Amino acid sequence: MPHADPIGLLDHLIAFDTVSNRSNRALIDWVADYLTCHGVDAQIVASPTGNKANLLASIGPPVEGGIVLSGHTDVVPVDGQDWSSNPFRLTERNGAYYGRGTADMKGFVALALAMVPELLTRDLRVPVHLAFTHDEETGCLGVPALIEAMQASVPRPAIVVVGEPTMLTPVNAHKGCYFHETTVTGREAHSSAPHLGVSAISALVKIAGFLDAEAAEAARHPVPASAGRGAFDPPWNTLNLGWIEGGSAANIVANHASLVWDYRPLPDADPDAVVGRLERFVSEQVLPDLLARCPEAEVRTERIAGVPAFKPDPDGAAESLACALTGANSSRTVAFASEAGLYQRAGLSTVILGPGDIAVAHKPDEYITQDQLDDGMTLLYRLADWATA
Repeated sequence: MPHADPIGLLDHLIAFDTVSNRSNRALIDWVADYLTCHGVDAQIVASPTGNKANLLASIGPPVEGGIVLSGHTDVVPVDGQDWSSNPFRLTERNGAYYGRGTADMKGFVALALAMVPELLTRDLRVPVHLAFTHDEETGCLGVPALIEAMQASVPRPAIVVVGEPTMLTPVNAHKGCYFHETTVTGREAHSSAPHLGVSAISALVKIAGFLDAEAAEAARHPVPASAGRGAFDPPWNTLNLGWIEGGSAANIVANHASLVWDYRPLPDADPDAVVGRLERFVSEQVLPDLLARCPEAEVRTERIAGVPAFKPDPDGAAESLACALTGANSSRTVAFASEAGLYQRAGLSTVILGPGDIAVAHKPDEYITQDQLDDGMTLLYRLADWATA
C-alpha cells in the first residue's frame, strides 16, 4: 500500500485552529481516529487541565532501538497579520501551500501521518514512534509529559527526529530559551505627593537598564564556531525585554510593574548566571532604597518557561543517520529553540530535520513548497528503509 495523500492530511491539519492559547484536542482526536482507522493504537497524554493533549503511537515490534518522529501541533497567532488568504484554510499558489503552520510544523506532521499505511506494510526490525505535542510555541510545555509517557510505555528509542523546518538539512545545536518575569511591588500614592509613595515603575526602569547592559556586554564577547558545531547567528548569549506593564493612571504613583524578558544562552553557557547577577544588582542597587521608604516593597524574578539548549553530538546515532540519509557532510546550528533539547536531556540521541523554511514561519502567508514536501516524503521513506533493513 502506498503512503496516504500528504496534501489532504495537511489540509485537515491546517483547518484546526491550534493557536497556543486555544485547545488542540480536536486535532489530536482527529489524528487518533485516523490512526485507529489504520489499526494503530494512539496514547493520548492530556494536559493537567485536559483541554490540550499530546499523542504517542507506535508502529512495528515493541523493541528498543526505534525512531521517533516528533512534531508539535500548536501554532503562533495570526492576529494583526496581513494574510492574502484564510490562514486556517490550505491554499495552493504557484507550487506552494499557504496556511498557518504549513512550515512550522504541520507539514512534517502530515508527512509522518502519510507514512502510516506504508509503514504498516513493512517488516520493521525496530518501531517507528509518532510523538505529537502541544504548547511548543509557548515554552515547550507539553513535551515533558510526553517524554515521561514514552519512558513508561515505550521501549527505549535509539533516535529522535524533531521535524522543525530546516530545509531538510541536519541541525545539531540551538541556544536555550528561558522566559522570566520580574515584578516590582511599591506603594501607591497621589502623584501630587510622590514622596508618600514608592514607584514600582521607577525601580523597574533601573532593572531594565541593567538587563540591557547585560545584553550589550554579551554582544562584546562573541563565541566562534567549535569542533562539531557551527557558529550561531548572533554568536553570543542574547537577552530581550519583551513585554512591560505597570501602573494604573498618570496621576497615581505606580505600586506594581512587571517585565517579561527572555534569555537565550549558548549551549555551553550557564542559563542561571544572568538571573544570579540580576538578583545581586537588585539586592545592592534597587532594594535598599525601596525598603528604606516602603518595608513591604518587593522585587521578584520568576522563570515562567525554560527550554534547554541543544548541544552537538556528532558521533550520536541521530546526527550520524541524518547526515547519511541526506548526504550532508556536517550539521548546522539554528537560532530558534525547539523540543530537541528536552529529548536530549532525557538521554535520547536527537537531531532536528524537517521540510520547510523557518524564514517564513510565524509570518503572514506562511507556506511550504511542493518540492519540500516531496523531498520530505523521500526522507521518510529512507528512514523507513533504515527501520526495515
